[in-house]
Amino acid sequence: MQSICVFCGANFNGDPVLREAVEQLAEVMVSQNITLIFGGGRVGVMGIMADAVLQRGGKAIGVIPGFLMDKEVGHTGLTEMHVVENMHQRKQLMNDLCDGIIMLPGGFGTLEEFFEVLTWLQLGLHHHPVGVLNVNGFYDNLLKQMDVMVEQRFLKQVNRELVITSADAIELVSLMQHIKIEPDDVWFRDRNLS
Repeated sequence: MQSICVFCGANFNGDPVLREAVEQLAEVMVSQNITLIFGGGRVGVMGIMADAVLQRGGKAIGVIPGFLMDKEVGHTGLTEMHVVENMHQRKQLMNDLCDGIIMLPGGFGTLEEFFEVLTWLQLGLHHHPVGVLNVNGFYDNLLKQMDVMVEQRFLKQVNRELVITSADAIELVSLMQHIKIEPDDVWFRDRNLS
């Protein structure tokens, strides 16, 4: 992977474990010459992630809708900043610019971005590996809910397995680097499509 899109919160809860995980992810990315693609803000986890990459000499590319430039305080020190018209264009461009996607802790916006690109993967609209950096068990309940979806037959196991998960940034990036997602791995499997 030459670039990873990171979905994360525009807020930060002050958790030192989360800060350490962000720093470790930045270290892994910069050491492997992986460019950060993110939401373009300089506040919250977004800002911490971008600053951690930039401080290590890495590249950080932001994508932000014009109406959020003030609310999320657009980062002014990035390698590149793309200002788009709306949230859909933001997600589409971030997806187009990246080779992989990682979700860090965040709120509604983080989940919305993650599940949209995960659905795109399920539908075969892209083939980027999708990972969850499950810092300090933050996403345990969400991952359990995915298992319930499989148990209740609303989600196929093959699609549940598209979500790569680790609590360790080094392991997560390694897992993502070594997976190749083919169209037959996703939604199309077990369907009688002619």
